[in-house]
Amino acid sequence: MTNNPEIGSQTRTRAILNRYHLSAKKGLGQNFLNDLAVLHAIPEIAAVSKTDDVVEIGPGIGALTEQLAQRAHQVVAFELDEELLPVLAETLAPYSNVTILHQDFLQANLPELLAKHFDGDHPIKIVANLPYYITKPILTSVMQSPVSFAAMVFMMQLEVAERVCAQPQTTDYGALSVIIQYQYEAELALHVSHKSFVPAPKVDSAIVKLIPRDGIEVTASQPDRLTGFVRSCFAHRRKTLWNNLVGLFGKQAATKARLQVILTELKIDPKLRPQALTVNQFVQLANAVQAADLKSV
Repeated sequence: MTNNPEIGSQTRTRAILNRYHLSAKKGLGQNFLNDLAVLHAIPEIAAVSKTDDVVEIGPGIGALTEQLAQRAHQVVAFELDEELLPVLAETLAPYSNVTILHQDFLQANLPELLAKHFDGDHPIKIVANLPYYITKPILTSVMQSPVSFAAMVFMMQLEVAERVCAQPQTTDYGALSVIIQYQYEAELALHVSHKSFVPAPKVDSAIVKLIPRDGIEVTASQPDRLTGFVRSCFAHRRKTLWNNLVGLFGKQAATKARLQVILTELKIDPKLRPQALTVNQFVQLANAVQAADLKSV
């Protein structure tokens, strides 16, 4: 579509940054991805095609946006940094299927905006190179959104990616793993070196692919309370599940007796540490304590 080198090439990235006198803003968590192998891999991991509409968060100078635009039906990208708007207007000028919204993604009325810019006839995927400092807020926002995403592919700090995708009985498995894997199949699809960015961050990144589960084996009776309950169970990772539950619900004899009955019925050993439980076991346990009307102290 254009004879220019790809935006994410090292040569063109450098030229764009120099032309606009740009430098990464630490306050916005900016690091510009300029590794074409990674930029080509991301849309492939997301399986983006002309049948898809795509949401991007933080397009920067447009390196990933360009790759998405070449493959997708429509792309809507949220950019908070006003200084990057004229840059994007130039770099993405060849792509008529891209809309840049100068807006904070976390403050956006997503259903309203996507209804306005997408035709509703295509699956919606969300693809983003996430600033490290807002990774968890964005994950939370997307999971709670009424918009149904066919797939989500995020670049994030490697340490967080490993926690998102971790399995029970591992060091990285925790509340974040359980909360996300309750709704999504999580895959750590690609390890990305810190050298793939300008400026290079101090840590490596990874690309995580999240696909909504076709069917949830055990459904939370009160999904809005599941997150808080799971986090409480992991409040003290080195303590047993029993000690965390007693810390949450109190040490009264009647409460402890009800907890013991629940754990026995669910065949969960109270001496286990929380990282030993599967996602389904956490959901079953949450449902049972809520049915017993146990209150946190």
